[in-house]
Amino acid sequence: MANNTSNRGFASMDENKQKEIASKGGKATGGKNLSKQARSKGGKNSHENQFTS
Repeated sequence: MANNTSNRGFASMDENKQKEIASKGGKATGGKNLSKQARSKGGKNSHENQFTS
């Protein structure tokens, strides 16, 4: 019978290894609140690009 599990991907890793990799993503931003900046810029850009009839 075939084994339907895979040894590839994030979900198949050891839980501690997943946490280690995930924490590197948060540290890579340098403590900056990038989502807040993106949210404010996204709202401004959407209003600037509106067409008037």
